[in-house]
Amino acid sequence: MTTAIKLFNRRKSRTRFKLRKMRNKLPRLSVFRSGRHIYAQVINDVDGKTMAAASSLDADISKQAPKGCTMEAAQLVGKTVAERAKTAGVTQVVFDRGGYKYHGRVKALADAAREGGLSF
Repeated sequence: MTTAIKLFNRRKSRTRFKLRKMRNKLPRLSVFRSGRHIYAQVINDVDGKTMAAASSLDADISKQAPKGCTMEAAQLVGKTVAERAKTAGVTQVVFDRGGYKYHGRVKALADAAREGGLSF
């Protein structure tokens, strides 16, 4: 593996370790960011089930923000995943940013999810 991938995996495992210590059996809002799209899902780790998910590839989101790698798309994904999580009965989550910095598209998604009704 390259050094960049090793460092990313180290940051990701450090983040997940901290989440496991503090989460108190809450579901986690996991974010994956690629070069072209952004994905978010609410995962219940106790049952191993995905409770809600949204991505910039969804039809309604891609109509509103045609380019998948923008801040607008990240905000739409955040709002959508918050609405779907509330429909599934989830209001509190822990935010799992993975190995990404809390900046840019990841921050935009988190802020939109908070505005949509999720608390973390």
